Amino acid sequence: MKITYYLEVTSSWCFWAEPMWAELKRRYEGRAEFAWKIAQMAATDYPTSRAQCDWFYRRSGMTMRSPFMLNSGWFEPELITEGVIVAPNLVAEAARDFGFNGDEIRLALAHAGEREGQKTLRIENAVTVAVKAAAGKLSAEKLGAAAESPAVRARVEASTREFVAHQINQRPAFVLESAIGDKAVFSGVVRPEPFNATIDAMLADTAAYLAHKAHFGGPPAS
Repeated sequence: MKITYYLEVTSSWCFWAEPMWAELKRRYEGRAEFAWKIAQMAATDYPTSRAQCDWFYRRSGMTMRSPFMLNSGWFEPELITEGVIVAPNLVAEAARDFGFNGDEIRLALAHAGEREGQKTLRIENAVTVAVKAAAGKLSAEKLGAAAESPAVRARVEASTREFVAHQINQRPAFVLESAIGDKAVFSGVVRPEPFNATIDAMLADTAAYLAHKAHFGGPPAS
C-alpha cells in the first residue's frame, strides 16, 4: 500500500506529527510505500503576528504535552502574501532534484525555524540550513537556483492542488491507498493509533484478496 503525507514545512502540527510519521515508517517498513508532498498554506492560514503564533504554539504544545514550546522567531508576516510559496517549502522540494527525497532536509528546515527561531522564510537562510543538513552534498548556488525556479514552484502548486482535491484543509494530512483500491484519508490527526488500526485492516484485506486469488484465480470473464 501507499501512504502519502501532505505537509507544510512551517506548520506546527506537521512538526508534532513527525514522530508518528517516523514510527509508521519503522512499523510498516517493507509493507508500505511512504511519500511526502508539499501542501502550501494560503496566506490567510498563517498567524498575523508573532504574538498570535505563540498563542497557537502554546495550544498545540499543551495538547501534545510537549516539554518545550516552539519558537516563533522564524515568523515574518511581511514575507507571507497571497500566492506566495514560502522558502522552506521551495527549498525542501528543490532538494529532491539533487537526490534528497527523504525527510532529512525538510526536518532540518522545520527544526531550524520552529525550534531555533531562525529566519527560514528568507530563501538564503533556508538554503543555508539545507546545505548544512546535507553535509556537503548540496551546492548552495545550485539549490538556491532550483528553489526559485518555475519548475519547482509548479511542482509545489501541483501537489497543493492534489491536497485540495481531497476536500480537506488541515495539515498534516495523510492519504492511505491499498493495492485493492481502498482509500482512507486523515486530516489533522497526529497520533498513531488510528493509523495503525487502519493500515492493519487495509493490509489484512489485501492479503485476503491475494489468498483468494491463489485458491481460485482471477474472476470469470463473464
